[in-house]
Amino acid sequence: MGEERFGEFVVVRRHGDGEGHVAELVLDRPKAMNAVSTEMARSIGAACSALGADGGVRVVVVTSTHERAFCVGADLKERNSFSDAELVRQRPVARGAYTGVLELPMPTVAAVHGFALGGGFELALSCDLIVADRTAVVGLPEVSVGVIPGGGGTQLLPRRVGAARAAELIFTARRVAAEEAYGLGLVDQLVGEGEDRSAALELASRIAANSPVGLRAAKRALRLGQGLDLRAGLEVEDAAWRAVAFSGDRVEGVAAFNEGRAAVWPGR
Repeated sequence: MGEERFGEFVVVRRHGDGEGHVAELVLDRPKAMNAVSTEMARSIGAACSALGADGGVRVVVVTSTHERAFCVGADLKERNSFSDAELVRQRPVARGAYTGVLELPMPTVAAVHGFALGGGFELALSCDLIVADRTAVVGLPEVSVGVIPGGGGTQLLPRRVGAARAAELIFTARRVAAEEAYGLGLVDQLVGEGEDRSAALELASRIAANSPVGLRAAKRALRLGQGLDLRAGLEVEDAAWRAVAFSGDRVEGVAAFNEGRAAVWPGR
């Protein structure tokens, strides 16, 4: 398992029988419950840039080293010291962390336990799938401190649970415990306490066994088709299909099926 550190607060680990097809993006600021400071945001963005450019990575799992939190959101102690001008300058850096995760071209899975609040929940929402353990508490409480979700929450949450449910959760700023979160569709898989990371990595391994070209094209079709009418969405799907249909992965996949063997994906 290889490991690379991005600044002080972010680590990337590679998994997968020496191939590194599953990458774990680790939030590692335990003294602050992974509150996202400017430095940490910059590191998340840098790690995502590196992962996005790595053709060998098929799935990314976002995890936390803190025992009681995935991420508690923006570093409000740091923000309290900012002038208006400093806050303006910091905004693109903070935004880059969330868009970095959101725009990763391969499937992404968040492994959530404990608190995932504000920007912490937005990091999870930026992933394609969220695995949570029974200690998880999620929410977007920004209006309770005089701001609004700024890491994609107002756009990503309604895409998960619908406009009215998202409005209720954002306007009340309430925290949602794991069982209710699973029932509402705020998380996709609920596992036993302490099992979120292992379950997310297992899920990632199952995903990574499939065609890397197909995975990226399927994600692109899913993301770009959101919000479009059916006719336009089908055109998005057709473009993604054409990108895969003439690839080496399609040739290998069909051959492996007919020969009754596991595919050895060329990834192109």
